[in-house]
Amino acid sequence: MNTNPFEIGYYYDDELKSLGFKSIGSNVKIAKNCLIVGIPNISIGNNVIIDSFCSIIASGKGYLTIGSYVHVASFCHLLASEGIELKDFCGISQGVKIYSKTDDYSGNSLTNPTIPNTYKSIKKGKVIINEHSIIGAGCVILPNVTIGEGTSVGALSLIGSNLDSWTIYVGNPLKKLTKRSKNLLQKKQDFLADLEQNKN
Repeated sequence: MNTNPFEIGYYYDDELKSLGFKSIGSNVKIAKNCLIVGIPNISIGNNVIIDSFCSIIASGKGYLTIGSYVHVASFCHLLASEGIELKDFCGISQGVKIYSKTDDYSGNSLTNPTIPNTYKSIKKGKVIINEHSIIGAGCVILPNVTIGEGTSVGALSLIGSNLDSWTIYVGNPLKKLTKRSKNLLQKKQDFLADLEQNKN
């Protein structure tokens, strides 16, 4: 029994499967102090961790699809009202904000959720983070963005357009630094082979 009142703990597979997710794989854990809206629109693969104080909004026509071997660190915000897809083996560091919908900041329309859509100009579009991508702490990802396979983005970056595969980016404004190594693909094969061998 946990006697530390500051350690909130996690929900695990059996409890999660009873909550009405669209689908839940095995070895999934979600911190008990997360805010999750739109559970029936959320699909989660195997070996996924979602840490403390994350908020996930997938209500209405929205959806969130999380692959396998994905980590979402604490204090992340995923506004999935237009769709967010996190592919296998990707990582989302602490405090990342992903928006599939946002207000127009130009001053040409009204803003915020208290205003009917008739009076607002909304930018929207699904966000896709492909396999083996890693997003650094405090990054903000705007709507209608696809991040290529194997891409890494440094902390505190602003991402407002599609990013090339196997590339390292950093900053605000975002800058392309260099190509990223693909050596991790061999590590993936070794890891999966070891898993298969340990089953037998």
